[in-house]
Amino acid sequence: MISEMSKLTLLVIKSNIDDTIKKLRKLGVIHIKEIKKPVSEDIDKLTSDIDKNNSVINILTKKEPTKQKKDKDPQKIIDEIIDLKKEKKELLSKKNELEKIKNWYDNWGVISLKDIEQIQNAGYNVKLFSQPVSYLKTIDIDKMRNLFIVSKDKHSVKLAQIGSENKEELNLKQIHLPDLEYKQTQIEINEITNKLKNIESKIGKYSSYLDSIKFYKEKLEKRLEFSQVKYGMGDSESIYYLNGYFPTDKKDDVEKEAKKNSWGYVFEKPKESDEPPVLIKNPKWIRIIEPIFNFMGTTPGYHEYDISIWFLLFFSLFFGMLIGDAGYGLTFLAITFFVRRKLKKSPFEPFVLMYVLSGATIIWGVLSGTYFGSEAIAQLPILKELVNPNISSFALSSSGFNDNQVFMISLCFLIGAIHLTIAHLLIAIKNIKSLKMISQIGWIGIIWSLYLIAGNLVLGKEFPQIGIYLFIISFVLTLLFSNAEKGILKGLGATLGSLPLDIISGFSDVVSYLRLFAVGYASVVVAHSFNQMAIGSGINSVISGIIAALILLLGHSLNILLGAMAIIVHGVRLNMLEFSGHLNMEWSGIKYRPFSE
Repeated sequence: MISEMSKLTLLVIKSNIDDTIKKLRKLGVIHIKEIKKPVSEDIDKLTSDIDKNNSVINILTKKEPTKQKKDKDPQKIIDEIIDLKKEKKELLSKKNELEKIKNWYDNWGVISLKDIEQIQNAGYNVKLFSQPVSYLKTIDIDKMRNLFIVSKDKHSVKLAQIGSENKEELNLKQIHLPDLEYKQTQIEINEITNKLKNIESKIGKYSSYLDSIKFYKEKLEKRLEFSQVKYGMGDSESIYYLNGYFPTDKKDDVEKEAKKNSWGYVFEKPKESDEPPVLIKNPKWIRIIEPIFNFMGTTPGYHEYDISIWFLLFFSLFFGMLIGDAGYGLTFLAITFFVRRKLKKSPFEPFVLMYVLSGATIIWGVLSGTYFGSEAIAQLPILKELVNPNISSFALSSSGFNDNQVFMISLCFLIGAIHLTIAHLLIAIKNIKSLKMISQIGWIGIIWSLYLIAGNLVLGKEFPQIGIYLFIISFVLTLLFSNAEKGILKGLGATLGSLPLDIISGFSDVVSYLRLFAVGYASVVVAHSFNQMAIGSGINSVISGIIAALILLLGHSLNILLGAMAIIVHGVRLNMLEFSGHLNMEWSGIKYRPFSE
């Protein structure tokens, strides 16, 4: 659930600012909201130092890890590495220019610049040109006594014109001579290469201070945070003030600290227009879904809903249906168990979540009789008894159509109707003292009417007479009370323009849950197809056995990868778009991050 927040306005005199900020950080419960953009030389310098620190950490992280030391000043190490990095950049730039000169000699041959100079001092110009080989067809090279072919290949020809000043010039782009002799170029390239190796060696030795530099970065970030709070405060003459939010259950602690330090303070309840940070507190078993929200980077708004429990329940169901294979589920379970043993100090939530999702996949796979897409495994005596005929993956009729398709599609529509009904129930409960609650009851009726319509249009089921009355009554309730705060007549006019489109969108949302069956069934077909490719015609030799094993490994790995993509595209979507859309959620929240030690 989303914790209730209180708004704080704190007033202090200028001479107490630093001490107040230190004590607020020690208190560790206030989420500071800057009143003005913090600007100062301290902030600029700290930001620059942190950037350098990050740059150095990136460099050292790529080096071979070594035993860590703490006997040097991290800032000096950072400055030295930055200097080495700058020197390396300059050397690489110079080496790049030398490589271009070397490439010139590789193309034209090892020409002596001194010889060229002597020829020019004798009164002859030496000009070099490179042209497409077709250029030779446009000239008579034999009649041009001062033009010579240096080299030629399929694509280009290199020419040299050697003559006195009064000779006719060619209207071609001239290739300029390099600035260095070939030997000197090689010498300088080798020198730079050695210097670069020495730089890399020096930087590599500093990798033993990586932990020390990371710790120093944390100190810099704390100092930056302190300065941002200080220079982000508002001021009026000699009084400075800041705004922040804290969990209401910490109000006594904040008030006690304010009185102890003689701070001026005002506590307020956040207004509808305010954007307090969001602190979500849930039991451990619900918190396992948090890695999904962290992965997506989503936080509900303070005035929105915490859907953690509903996301966990339905995401587990969707995961099981989309993957739908007990063999894959057991694979996930084994991998999770193995990784957890290796990473014992890591947070528990991702691993417990994977245990739950693996369990959901195993359960659905057992009930549908799906084990690595193999019908033969599902027919084993004990496993066969566990299969539910209505959702069996291999219940095929003689015509080739799945006998339980109608049931599965109906089940998907039912899951969708229940899921969206919960969304409107949550809104109704939140507005229990408002007429808006009646409109949500109307929306629940519309959802179930759309469920019946989907069954009629998609599956050809008879639309019951009661469904007509349900739709009409629900439509009227939604029309009259969706904007009841504006008055019945004005609200009716405001709702009438959008309600028909909302209903069409609602029908699309209900039908959208059909993807659970379609994608899950496709996964079974793909797995079964790879099995047929690998062992359909039998295994009669060691080579055919190896080939079959490779096909099974690659095929099922691909299918698992496609399943993982389906979870993101479909499993997450049904929660974040369809369900959240009916809750009118924008996911515009700001995470609660208290200013603390």
